[in-house]
Amino acid sequence: MIAKYVHVSSVIATFILFFIRGIWMISDSDLLQHKWTKRVPPVIDTILLASAIILSVSLYQYPFVHAWLTTKVVALFLYIGLGMLALTYGKTKTIRISAWITAQLCFFYIAAVAITKNPLVLS
Repeated sequence: MIAKYVHVSSVIATFILFFIRGIWMISDSDLLQHKWTKRVPPVIDTILLASAIILSVSLYQYPFVHAWLTTKVVALFLYIGLGMLALTYGKTKTIRISAWITAQLCFFYIAAVAITKNPLVLS
């Protein structure tokens, strides 16, 4: 149960930080350049990934065996790519904002799949 609480807490923390950094990106805030804003998110994401692996192993639920978990992993890679585009690699503010919004939609899809354990949650 502890791994689940750590995982859910990390999910909430990573989303809040991504959302705030997106607001800072939109407003061209200097806060986006602070050391902690570059160091804390990877630490939380590492805890999130570690807790996901622990949950997967302890519950005998594996990607490429269970469709809902496979869907989450694929969507996670999309979310990561969109996040990188939004906060680092987007060449224009329009691209960055579009990627930021799309990443949030992707995040909510991942959460919905996790809750329902159904990759077709949107249908």
